[in-house]
Amino acid sequence: MIISASRRTDIPAFFGDWFINRIKEGFTMYRNPMRPTQVFAVSLLPEDVDAIVFWTKNPKNFLNKLRYLDGYTYYFLFTVTPYGKDIEPGIPSKDEVIQTFIELSNIIGKKRVIWRYDPIIVNDKMPLSSHKEKFEELCEKLSPYTQKCIISYVEFYSKLADKLNKINAKGLSAEELYNVFSEISKIGKKYNLSVETCAQKLPVEELGLKKAQCVDGDLINELKREKGFGNDIKYKKDKNQRKECGCVQSVDIGMFNTCRHFCIYCYANHGKDSIIKNAQKYDVNSPLLCSCLDIEKDEIRIKGKESSWKLDKEAVQGGKLNSTESYGQLWFDDSNENLSEKLDSWLEKKVLEYIKNYTTSCYHK
Repeated sequence: MIISASRRTDIPAFFGDWFINRIKEGFTMYRNPMRPTQVFAVSLLPEDVDAIVFWTKNPKNFLNKLRYLDGYTYYFLFTVTPYGKDIEPGIPSKDEVIQTFIELSNIIGKKRVIWRYDPIIVNDKMPLSSHKEKFEELCEKLSPYTQKCIISYVEFYSKLADKLNKINAKGLSAEELYNVFSEISKIGKKYNLSVETCAQKLPVEELGLKKAQCVDGDLINELKREKGFGNDIKYKKDKNQRKECGCVQSVDIGMFNTCRHFCIYCYANHGKDSIIKNAQKYDVNSPLLCSCLDIEKDEIRIKGKESSWKLDKEAVQGGKLNSTESYGQLWFDDSNENLSEKLDSWLEKKVLEYIKNYTTSCYHK
C-alpha cells in the first residue's frame, strides 16, 4: 500500500508532529472526502507500507523528523514556484524554500526530491518571458539537487475561477500551451533535468516530454530495490484521479481545508473560515487529522490492501471489547476477505483498543 501525504494538505509543513505520532502508533485514520461520515483506518507499519509520497512546499520543520522514517521507502514532491505573496501568501521567502530544498536533498539524495514547478500561471505580471527567466534561475539553483521537474498548467476549476480571474490568469490555447511546455523543456534539458508534465491532455510526447507519474510505481520499486525490500510490484493506475493523471493507486491520509499556505490556485481549500474551523479540532495525538471521531455518526472501516470492512457500531457501543475472542463479533462480513485474516489483524485490534479508550470528542452529545 502506498501512502500519499498528502494531495489534500501540506503535512510536512504543518502536521509533521502528528504524522510522526502516527508512525510511532503504527496506524492512522482518514475521512472519505466524498462521504465525510465514513472513516477508514489504515496501517502505517513498515511491513504494510510500500512507500510514502510526501507533497510539500515547505518541509523545513520536518527535516529533523526524517530519522523516524529509516524503515520506510519514501520520497518528496517539493513545489517551488516563482510567485510572490499575492499568489502564495503563506510560503516563506524563495531563498528560504530553496535552502530547505537543498538541505532535504543533501539528507536523502536528489533522486528522492522531485521538484514541481506547478502550476504554471501566465498573466500580465508573469508572462511567458518571465516564466522562462524565473525557471532558468531556479534550475541553476535546484538542478544539482534533483533529477526531475514536473510541470503543469493551472486548471481553471469552477471554484477557483473567480480567484484566478482577479489576478488575470490567462487560459491558453493548445498552441500556446505547446509553446510554454516547449520553452520550459528546453531550459530543463540544458540543466540535465528530466521534465515531465502532470495530468495534461496534450500529446506532449511530441515535444520530447514524458507524462508524469507523481505517485510513481517505477520509482517506488527502484527505491525499494536499493533498500533491499523484496520484489517489484506491478501497481495499478489510480482510478480515483483524473483520466490524464498517471499516478498509481495510493491512500491519501490528508484532509481538505487544512492547509495554511492559502495559495490562490489551491483546489484543496474552500476558504479561510473552513480552515480555521478545522484547525480548532487539530489534536497531535488523534488518529484523525483535524477531525474528531463521532462513535454515533461515523461509519468506521478497516482498510485492507484490496478492500475494507465495517465495524459493528452496536457492538462497540455495547461495550463488547473485552477480549480477543470477541473481535470476530465486531465486524460485518461485507468483504471477500477471510475472517481469520481479520481476527489476526493487528490493525483491527489497535483500532478497537483506541475506540475502547476513546473518551473525548469534538461533538458534544
